[in-house]
Amino acid sequence: MACPVQSFCRGLRTVGLVLLYYVFSIGITFYNKWLMTGFHYPLFMTLVHLTMNFCLSALTRRAMQCWTGKPRIILSWKDYLRKVAPTALATALDIGLSNWSFLFITISLYTMTKSSAVLFILFFSVVFKLEEPNPYLILVVLLISSGLFMFTFEATQFNLEGFIMVLLASFIGGIRWTLTQVLMQKAELGLQNPIDTLYHLQPLMLIGLFPLFLYNEGLSLSTTEKLFRGTELSPVLYSVFTMSIGGMLAFGLGFSEFLLVSRTSSLTLSISGIFKEVCTLFLAAHLMGDTMSMFNGLGFAICLCGISLHVGLKTYYSKNKGPSLRKLNSKSAELEFPLLRQNGDDRRDSAAEDEDEDEEQEITLH
Repeated sequence: MACPVQSFCRGLRTVGLVLLYYVFSIGITFYNKWLMTGFHYPLFMTLVHLTMNFCLSALTRRAMQCWTGKPRIILSWKDYLRKVAPTALATALDIGLSNWSFLFITISLYTMTKSSAVLFILFFSVVFKLEEPNPYLILVVLLISSGLFMFTFEATQFNLEGFIMVLLASFIGGIRWTLTQVLMQKAELGLQNPIDTLYHLQPLMLIGLFPLFLYNEGLSLSTTEKLFRGTELSPVLYSVFTMSIGGMLAFGLGFSEFLLVSRTSSLTLSISGIFKEVCTLFLAAHLMGDTMSMFNGLGFAICLCGISLHVGLKTYYSKNKGPSLRKLNSKSAELEFPLLRQNGDDRRDSAAEDEDEDEEQEITLH
């Protein structure tokens, strides 16, 4: 049994990792909303973020290769175009539409609507046979759906166009995370490491989002004085600098999510995500002036109950039925990324005391 000092240190580490995750997750939400108030080119901003993510992931891969002495995986063109392209396109549309919606809706409405992604993830997980259907899923769907309806019903700051964008992004997000889970479960591809997955996804995401950017923002962006037709250097540098900060936040968010789960468990990340939604709405009300009625607040609470029930059921089934997904040995995949399912074998106290011991983790989808 771990001594009190070790337990305190592990608890302190967990709190620190959760706070780091909160900083990047909540930070990028508010930062993108703030940036969109003066820079009305969300798709171009997303392209900048994707470019930075690719560069940072490439640098990280190089550093990992120098540290471990092992070459990083590089897919063949056949596997790259046939197996990675669908995931990359879905991811690009999910992120692009989410950022685009900030032009129309408040952070509160964005946060609440984006929570509906759980419904679509469950739906596509059942379709792809990654999730076993059970009667409790119906209750989860009803709670989240009714909560979303109550939150948006006669909301004083409701915008239909932005709401449809976020809802569509959540739908595509369900496809995105399901395809990502399938992609990362294929051991023959060797993309269990999230940095390798990020590295391979970004170029195709750029290619997939670029036509939509040209159609909606290409002409307007080419004539704006904030970038390409700027008469002074300082406004151009300011625009590039502000978008670069967003790119670093986006990369930090993905890495902090992985770091949190690799050092604790996917259950910790799921529970942290629930409280993160509450923190986001609280900050949106106090910092951005978002308002909602008592009826809307009740809808948000019901939605959180649905998400909490989903997390609890995942934990119960993983402990009683064991993992149903293929496991990977930690020697062949030194970094693993949780996606939807909870870890079937959460870290025990004895495993925390001996971090060098080989472990097997279930690939999950968050």
